[in-house]
Amino acid sequence: MKYMVMIAGNDEAWDRLSEGEQRASFERVRAWWDEHSAAGEIVEGYQLQPVSTATTVRQGPRGDVTVTDGPFIEAKETVGGYGILELPDLDAAIRLVSSWPGTYQTFEIRPVVER
Repeated sequence: MKYMVMIAGNDEAWDRLSEGEQRASFERVRAWWDEHSAAGEIVEGYQLQPVSTATTVRQGPRGDVTVTDGPFIEAKETVGGYGILELPDLDAAIRLVSSWPGTYQTFEIRPVVER
């Protein structure tokens, strides 16, 4: 079954880490990502540009569209990337995500509707 995992982080907490701590965390995450991609558990995924680059498009009840710069909500945690996982079940997805070697992340896992 395919699952999408949205990877959210806290920019303020990340910024409190030293440059060396950030680099070490990123290297651990890259090794983890590469290992699970090679095993076929991660189908694809991308890191996103900073939340300051976001554009929000809202469609109103009459089809009217409003476009604004920035994210649609103010929050300490913002989505910084995503992955598409191919695993047998939700328990396997939870185990995989729970082994993430980074710091200050929150994950949301959702089954993908395959058509």
